[in-house]
Parts: sequence; structure tokens; C-alpha cells
Amino acid sequence: MKRKLLGMLLTVSMTATILAGCGGSAPAPAGTADSSAQDTQTADTAEEPAKDSETADTQDASADTGNAGSGDSTLTVWTWDPNFNIYSITEAEKIYQKENPDFKLEIVETPWEDMQTNLGTILGSGNLSQLPDILLMQDFAFQKYAITYPDMFTDLTGSGIDFSKFGPGKLGESTVDGKNLGVPFDAGTEVACYRKDILEQAGYTVEDLTDIDWDKFIEIGKDVKAKTGYSLFSTQAGSADFIMQMVQSAGGKIWKDDGTPDFVGNEILVKSLETYKELFDTGVMDTGNSWDEYIATFTSGKTLGTINGCWIIASVQADETQSGLWSLTNMPKLSGISSATNYSNQGGSTWVITSNCKNVELASDFFAKTFAGSNELYDTILPGCAAISCWTPAASSSVYSEPIEFFGGEKIYSKIADFGAKVPAFERGVYFTEANTAIATAATNIVNGADIDKELEAAEETVNFNMGN
Repeated sequence: MKRKLLGMLLTVSMTATILAGCGGSAPAPAGTADSSAQDTQTADTAEEPAKDSETADTQDASADTGNAGSGDSTLTVWTWDPNFNIYSITEAEKIYQKENPDFKLEIVETPWEDMQTNLGTILGSGNLSQLPDILLMQDFAFQKYAITYPDMFTDLTGSGIDFSKFGPGKLGESTVDGKNLGVPFDAGTEVACYRKDILEQAGYTVEDLTDIDWDKFIEIGKDVKAKTGYSLFSTQAGSADFIMQMVQSAGGKIWKDDGTPDFVGNEILVKSLETYKELFDTGVMDTGNSWDEYIATFTSGKTLGTINGCWIIASVQADETQSGLWSLTNMPKLSGISSATNYSNQGGSTWVITSNCKNVELASDFFAKTFAGSNELYDTILPGCAAISCWTPAASSSVYSEPIEFFGGEKIYSKIADFGAKVPAFERGVYFTEANTAIATAATNIVNGADIDKELEAAEETVNFNMGN
């Protein structure tokens, strides 16, 4: 019964994702994505996911790509982000081909939102033959998929991949009942990247934004905006990810000891939401209504920075004409919170070999000799796309201490490694997606003027309902 409930909830989350991409009917604050699609769906609705013509086309395409890797040395892959994930696995393919020249990856660019839609239909139908050989899974969603649909994953515990070379915190994201169900890929250590040339126009340097709290950040940000017209940083609208980053930075939590949501009266969560609203109201924080719009805010818009997981560096570096103009430091900490730090984590992902893989031995060997066994790979993708390794031997490479021209010669990877060691622990839980969605809805309403306490009460009630409490 529990698995059935989780399955319905997973489908609900994916349905919400589809709607979020299309837009809903409830009003949203100026510059903020419509989050009405994140409202709770009923279990009856979740039993049969809607399949409009656009979704049907997506599923037909996914079925074709899922069966494309029938060749003995060809594996199909679903992943997203050409500048980061696709680049990294393509470099891994090149390395593996040195000893296995017939090996080939058929990589299908699949945005995370689309992948959830595809998986929701495939797993809901029980026809796992439509899955690719390999896919990339966001760490925050891994446990939910693994617990709800264990038949989706290949158990890699005895595959020959040396999992002892990965840190226990990262490895825990893809371990269920002692079984290794994925190959850890990248870390998501929080970084703050700023255009130092624009800061200097307002009379500031990146040092002024280092090791500070959000009150000081907002004070500086208002002055910078008044003098230059630029906001200090941006976030993606309609998402609670940044709020969760602030909660984690202070060592906060969103779950009680009994596993139920801990929203109402949660000092750190309340402070994070208050800070988020002030950042929005003052214009110190800008927003993008989609991922592409968010990226554009700091690459070609009126925002001079971004605060996110270190994987965002790949997007920052995409415009080579800006080389030398950027600098990197840590994030601000929550003001007035004794446990607050300037460090957090956002994202990170893990490779999965699905149960539909046509050649598990080949796929396992590929990962054992690349993402779980190749210094050459990490020495390539670190400067190439800022993929910070979770494979511990890679951290000893001299590449980590090399100056990066794009960031004015700063040794940014040494900084990130130092930041990563200071990140407070944060328990996402199986129902993290439900919590994230509920808090995102609350945040949108709060920005519109709603009462924080009442919104957190509603969010907590929603998550408890989704959990069957």
C-alpha cells in the first residue's frame, strides 16, 4: 500500500512539472513564474496521468530512443545540459574508446522536466522496455524513484565498480538497503559568482561580498542597483531551491524526528523566507521565468551574478568574451541565526544503469573505467565545464590548484573544495519534492503579500496530506 501511495505521489509531482512548464491560471508576482501548477493533485487524478498530444509525441520519441541502443557496443543515454552533463559523458566516451574503439553512446538531450514526464508515463505503465540504457538522476529525487520503482534500477553492488572511492555523504544519495544503485557524478557545492567590473563601477569588490550576512548583502545590493541598474544575483522563479539552500546553510531542517514536515514555527525556514521576500522586494535579486531566462539574466541581462551549485560555472563561462571579468566567493549567511554559515549545496547528480540496459556488463565497465576510475576524465572535465568530482582520487590532481583565466586567475577549484568541506548536513527525505513544491507555492504567495505563518501552515497541511498523514 505504501509503495502504491508513493507511486501516485510521484506521478503527482511529474504532473505538476508538466503544468508548471505550460503555466497555470493563478496570478504570480511580477517577474515570477506562475506556480499555481504546483497545487496538490488528488490521488484519483494521479492514477491515470494525462497524455495530451504534446506529451504523446514526447513519449513516442522516448520509446524510439529507448530501443535505439540494441547494438552490442552501443548504449543509449538520457541526460540534460550540453555544457555540463552531455559534455562530461562525451569526454568519458572518448576515453573509453581508446581501449574499446567500437564503443558508442547515443546521447539524447533530455531536460530534467521532460525526463520526469517520460519516466512518469513509462514507469506508470510498467513497460520498462522504453527506458534507455543509462540516464542521469538528480540526487534530490533519487531516493523517491528508487523506493517507489526499485525495478527501474540495476543493482551495481557487485558490478566491479569501486564505490569505496566516493565520499559517504554523496554515496548515500544512491544507496538503498545497502545496495549501490547508481554511480555518483558531480557535487553541488554552493558558489557565488559576480562580475567584478560592474561591482567596481559602484565602488565595491568581491571581497566586500565575502563572508558576509544577508543584511549586509542587501545593503550593498541596493546601492549597486541604484548606481548601475544591476541586481546582484538572480534565481529561477517559481522554485524553492534557493530557499532550501539558505536553510541548509544554517544547518536547518524541514522534517521533524517522526518524519513529518517541520514548517510552522521553524525559525530558520521563516528567516529564509523573510530574506527571500526582502531580496525580491528591493530588486537586489532578479528572477527568470524559465531556466533559459534565468541563465540569460547573468550572462546578458541586468544581473551581475548568480548564487547556485558549482555546476553553474559552466553556464557562467559559456560567453568567452567575459573571460577575466568574473570572480567567485562564498554565499551570504542568514542574519541573526547562531548556526548560520556561508556554505551550502545545491544539486548534484548520479548516473543510473536501468533495468532495461541491453549490456549491463559493458555499461558497468564503462563507468568503472571513467567516472569511477579515470583521473584523465576529471582532469579534462574540471577545467572544461567545472564538474567538481565526487570520486575522491580526483581531488589530489594538480588541476584543482591551477589558476582559471576566466575568473581572473583565481584558483577557484581550491576554493570550492574548501567550501565543500564546510557545508552543513541536510536531510532531504523521501518526500523532499512534495516539501519543495509546497514551500515554492508558499514563497510565491508570500512575495505577493501573504502572511508567512499562514502560508507555512497551509504548506505543512499539504505535505501531510500527500504523505497520507
